Amino acid sequence: MNKLYVLALVSIIISAMLTPVIKKFAVKIKVIDIPKDNRRVHKKPIPLLGGLAIYFSFVLTLVLKTGKLSESEMGILIGATIIALGGFLDDKFEIRPWQKLLFQITAALVLTIYGVKIVYITNPISSAELSMSIGLFSIPLTIIWVVGITNALNLIDGLDGLAAGVAFISAVTIFIIAFLNGRGEAAVLTVILAGAILGFLPYNFNPASIFMGDTGAQLLGFLLAAISIKGAIKSATAFAIAVPLLALGIPIYDTLFAMIRRKINGKPIMQADKGHLHHRLLDMGLNQRQAVIIMYLISAVLGSFAIIAMQISTQRAYFLLAVVMVVLVIIAWKFGFFEHRE
Repeated sequence: MNKLYVLALVSIIISAMLTPVIKKFAVKIKVIDIPKDNRRVHKKPIPLLGGLAIYFSFVLTLVLKTGKLSESEMGILIGATIIALGGFLDDKFEIRPWQKLLFQITAALVLTIYGVKIVYITNPISSAELSMSIGLFSIPLTIIWVVGITNALNLIDGLDGLAAGVAFISAVTIFIIAFLNGRGEAAVLTVILAGAILGFLPYNFNPASIFMGDTGAQLLGFLLAAISIKGAIKSATAFAIAVPLLALGIPIYDTLFAMIRRKINGKPIMQADKGHLHHRLLDMGLNQRQAVIIMYLISAVLGSFAIIAMQISTQRAYFLLAVVMVVLVIIAWKFGFFEHRE
């Protein structure tokens, strides 16, 4: 446990020290977010690339830890590097969606090559048979999971400190789950990631002096998706799918609601709008800080449910997930989350 504290502290220090340097670098190479439409909440230009501080902190701390890197850790590092490169190019040059997707799929494929993939999932039906093999669907399901979470985190990055804070809460949640269930590797990865985010967050919380950009948002989504495969394991090998669906609830459900909203209103699935949860909270008269804190609290509640789901039977965990989803859909419907807003 002491080792975990040290890793967290090292990660925090590296990230906190690197962020001002990255900020100067972003200004020098002119990677700056200039508000150009009414979807952006900030009113003045803000440097991007803050995600590089998180990336370097995560990589350096993981490499500096005692012991040789495992095969899965190597896969996660290589995949994270691919994602960070794609994010950097997008922040600098605004690459096309299909090009971003190519980077994401490549990174997800790297994970599968290094053994980080969903092979078994917990059985929601039978209590006698704890897990079931997904066979040939292993690689495509892993790619869908990783690419989906990567983009979901990116989509909620709309307010100062929002995506970083939600990612931090998710990382802490997965750390607790991994630690309680003896998943040492996932515990190490999440404590390092949480530290890297925490060192960056003071610069990113409202009023932000730097944004993490696609570099950071995609990186956090990728790392949480990859680590959750290692950490959300209920039996010897089975991926307890109810657990990450709760631990990563805010980005997942906000993205799902956005897709449903756009489909209902005849809009392209990938078309941006102002219907996300943080937009709705601002429309209710809350300021940025209040909206972000409320989303932190929701994320923490969902994280608590994820920890509970890991400790109870598989059938009860799926029942808990179903109840949470029904409640969220009812709330979303009542507050007009499925109505289109430009």
